[in-house]
Amino acid sequence: MLEEKYETLRQDEQVLSDFIEEQGRRSETDTVSRVDSARVLVCDPIPAVAVERMRAGGLRVDEWGGLSPQMLEDLIGDYDAVVVRSATRLGERPLAAARRLRLIVRAGVGTDNIDLAAAASRDIAVLNTPKASTGSVAELALGMLLALARRIPQADAAVKSGQWPKKEFSDGIELAGKTLGIIGVGRIGGTLGRCASALGMAVVGADKAREPAGWFEGLELLSFEELLPRADFISIHTPSSEEGRAVIGREEIVRMKDGVFLLNCARGGLVDEEALLAALESGKVCGAALDVFAGEPPCDLRLARHPRVVCTPHLGASTQGAQARIGLEIAQLLLERL
Repeated sequence: MLEEKYETLRQDEQVLSDFIEEQGRRSETDTVSRVDSARVLVCDPIPAVAVERMRAGGLRVDEWGGLSPQMLEDLIGDYDAVVVRSATRLGERPLAAARRLRLIVRAGVGTDNIDLAAAASRDIAVLNTPKASTGSVAELALGMLLALARRIPQADAAVKSGQWPKKEFSDGIELAGKTLGIIGVGRIGGTLGRCASALGMAVVGADKAREPAGWFEGLELLSFEELLPRADFISIHTPSSEEGRAVIGREEIVRMKDGVFLLNCARGGLVDEEALLAALESGKVCGAALDVFAGEPPCDLRLARHPRVVCTPHLGASTQGAQARIGLEIAQLLLERL
């Protein structure tokens, strides 16, 4: 059958065009009743073990990476479920074309790339995998804390270039005794807080919930306004706002301690990048660590290239363990729901 023939598809646009055309001819002429198995479109890379588990459970899975918006719109109508990461955007147009779609699974935490209102209006369920990458993102943030405090990337680059600037890097900061402020004390923020506490840091947090999911013994909950001037290091772990407004902008930076360190391993756009750049230049912010940017990859590299910025290319969930857990959770969700 055609579906079996194309169960694993080559990443080639001409093949995809032929596939879509053949699907259309089949729907017009084929009188054989449709196989009961649900069809799943995987738009972004997921572990092979997840695909194997879905197929073993009776689902028919097609993997297509790097689809253009038009090709996604042309293809999506033949599927019962779609799996995406952060690269594929599911807006109003592809969802309007998704006549069979019942379920969207986001491999990861954020659903900013999915039009939730458009999905809800069509009774399309949207699920994510928030628990699978908690530890990996928190560990990256902890690594960023250490990298900022001791300027590890800069020292490494200097030695590799043939320098031995021991005196230049003799002003490192110990984390013990410093205060970490966590904005958004969910699973990731709470895990980071417990790790920082074990290193001797005082941890304060701000969260909209009275009893945040990441609360732990020793955490001091403050209002957002109270947290800003208290913390030596501030790490952001919140969703994007519905209005798209930055959580940290010029006004918020003014309220912070002089020489504060700022981390964002959550979502791009939570920090006003122009405001942060100005604060780094003035010395108000002593250093920043960024795993995410408002636009990825960033076109304006002034912030990424700043000598007091440590940055990574959105690696929060990019560990072998996290990817395996995400993949298995995706497979489980699809097998339960379809």
